[in-house]
Amino acid sequence: MREIAEAYLGSTIKNAVVIVPAYFNDSQHQATKDAGVIAGLNVMGIINKPTVAAIAYGLHKKATSVGEKNVLIFDLGGCMFHVSLLTIEKGIFEMKATDGDTHLGGEDFDNRMVNHFVQEFKRKNKKDINKNLRALRRLRTSCERAKRSLTSTAKTTIEINSLYVGINFYSIITRARFKELNMDLFRKCMEPVEKCLRDAKMDKSTIHDVVLVGGSTRISKVQQLLQDFFNGKELCMSINPDEALHMVPLFR
Repeated sequence: MREIAEAYLGSTIKNAVVIVPAYFNDSQHQATKDAGVIAGLNVMGIINKPTVAAIAYGLHKKATSVGEKNVLIFDLGGCMFHVSLLTIEKGIFEMKATDGDTHLGGEDFDNRMVNHFVQEFKRKNKKDINKNLRALRRLRTSCERAKRSLTSTAKTTIEINSLYVGINFYSIITRARFKELNMDLFRKCMEPVEKCLRDAKMDKSTIHDVVLVGGSTRISKVQQLLQDFFNGKELCMSINPDEALHMVPLFR
């Protein structure tokens, strides 16, 4: 990773602040720091991803923020999911609660769509592609593309030439059908939200902002469930945690 960063920046990197998942414990923090030292870096600090998102939020709201703010960070990525509840006041970030699922993310939504089309292909062609890795890989790529398209359109197509034994595959999936395939997973995303509130002994009405992080938060049903839970509260979707990284040392 250091070599990749140096190649991108065109300069030597000596110091680093390392971001880790929210669920990392002290020993995992230390192991991460040790890995940085082995790589020849001066590790200035270890910070978890929700705190970085909160810093980005704090910078974004700096001009208008007054008093204590309770902020819920909802981080739904490709392969894991975390919710953190923080209190921010005068540049101080205090973690109140965190929860999540390290085995839930965008890949699971993709899997549901892949399985759906595997069954459709089998019905139409009497062929099972489950054991053909190349066909599954091509189908998964198309499903990932379709999932992204469904964030901005009501329906999209799957078109794959010669998917299996020379058979072309064409199908349509709607946003509504995508929601049906994944509804239990979408609802599961709300459980850590409720747990964080219980652990922090807070009512949802006391949350000032809900900050969305991670590509899978673009899914409209996820946004709808959050808005419904927080009684129509506008979600904060303009935060890019990566832009806050250079400011992290200022908040240590």
